[in-house]
Amino acid sequence: MKDFCYRLTVIASVALVMTAAGCAYLREGGGTHQKSSVVEYLYPTTQVVERPTIPRLSLPLRAGVAFVPGSGPSKLSEKDKMDLMARIAAEFRTLPFLKDIELVPSTYLTPGGGFTNLDQIRTMYGIDVIALLAYDQVQHTDEGLLSLLYWTLVGAYLIEGEKNDTITMMDATVYDIASRKMLFRAPGTSQIKGSATPINLSEQLRGDSLEGFRNASEDLIVNLQAQLELFKAKVKEMPQEYTVVHRPGYTGGGSTGATFGILLATAAGLALWRTRKG
Repeated sequence: MKDFCYRLTVIASVALVMTAAGCAYLREGGGTHQKSSVVEYLYPTTQVVERPTIPRLSLPLRAGVAFVPGSGPSKLSEKDKMDLMARIAAEFRTLPFLKDIELVPSTYLTPGGGFTNLDQIRTMYGIDVIALLAYDQVQHTDEGLLSLLYWTLVGAYLIEGEKNDTITMMDATVYDIASRKMLFRAPGTSQIKGSATPINLSEQLRGDSLEGFRNASEDLIVNLQAQLELFKAKVKEMPQEYTVVHRPGYTGGGSTGATFGILLATAAGLALWRTRKG
């Protein structure tokens, strides 16, 4: 009888300790944070902020896209970044005023490299403008009430007691490199709620992280398209702020495209009038 009471006391004490520990974890929670910043990359504390000049946009534009360096560890591999950049670039390769979009590897961007680094990339790739991608992702994990069932090894493998939130924000800032002028920017956001067992928690968090970046990039593409239309209207409304010229042989859109179209229509009309007159 004494042995039974002793065992019962031990079990009750262990249960009390585990319950208290579970509640403490539930209150405190856990999580990770990974981010990068365009401002920290372009304007480090040791670099003088350069005053932008009037951009000279030569159509069709040669563009680049790159992730700016992060300030700490990242779950995004270089392959993940290249895949995300490819998804974004594919949406803009069909635009008539873009010649092409180059995917710039992260290894070519140095932390705090600023416009000096961008000048190097401009020379290397022959690009005019660049879309700089930054991100901010927070993953928060709380142990739910099902954690009380973690007492068995089977429970740790089967019961999804870890509640996960993954909040992701991506930001694309488009710069004309030569003039140091920001042309436009657009954000993309994503929120994923999930759950996992203690055993596969790390794997689940990695999957949620990548899915968060993918979803945020899709939202980013939609917002970029909207901001691009606003930028095109701004160029037409404020010609004193932007100079738009055409490269030899280019007859596409732009602020000078309408003038070219009028001249072409006038010439065609004059030729038709002369034919009928003859």
